[in-house]
Amino acid sequence: MSAWEETPGQTQDLLEDYKSPLAWKHFGIPKEELESIACKRDKKEDPQAGFNQETLLVCTLDLIEAGTETAATTLRWALVYMMNYPEIQEKVQAEIDRVIGQSRQPTMADRPNMPYAEAVIHETQRLGNIVPFGFPKMASKDTTLGEYFIPKGTSITTALSSVLFDKNEWVTPDVFNPEHFLDSKGQFLRRDAFLPFSAGKRVCIGEPLARKELFLFFTSLLQRFTFSPVPGEMPSVEGVMGFTHSPEEFRMLALPR
Repeated sequence: MSAWEETPGQTQDLLEDYKSPLAWKHFGIPKEELESIACKRDKKEDPQAGFNQETLLVCTLDLIEAGTETAATTLRWALVYMMNYPEIQEKVQAEIDRVIGQSRQPTMADRPNMPYAEAVIHETQRLGNIVPFGFPKMASKDTTLGEYFIPKGTSITTALSSVLFDKNEWVTPDVFNPEHFLDSKGQFLRRDAFLPFSAGKRVCIGEPLARKELFLFFTSLLQRFTFSPVPGEMPSVEGVMGFTHSPEEFRMLALPR
């Protein structure tokens, strides 16, 4: 049985809509795009074509399930850290007030001017370690990597924690510290050991979208609210493993600014 046939009902229903140009027209897809979609759809029986129902299935599941869950979990970790480190939350809000103010919403054009917010988001991804083992890949051919022989068909999982918590790369690997991503002048600093999206040819295809989502949602939340714990209920920074590494359930107070 193919992956398409095993797909759960709601996702399969969504993909069934793809077969109907009327469904795409409902979402305002331009005529030329409809023709392109129909053309690609009609090539699905060609084994050499890179676009078919199974390809669409995998991409859709990645976008809806992997993308939604990981972004939402990252934002939950961000709120946990802001409540545990209120002085950091204040610094982010000060930068928001200086660059954006309260009269408009954040936009992507603001991101280059907000190195501290960027550093906090990156540190949240590092310490939150949302997907510790990435997503498994399979060797497409016999391969030798260093001293190891990897037969074709071997499932391979990366341990991203090995770099995200490397004591040789991070000053305080086990402590929330946005300074990891700031240089001596307070400007954002990219780090080679920052690999929450994995790396190489199979890097997460949703990375650009995820970065935009996290920046816009995080800055919008802190622009409008100050987050604090319910008295006597400071959220734990110890996570629980499921599909992602998530914070334990917590309650909080969102106080309008």
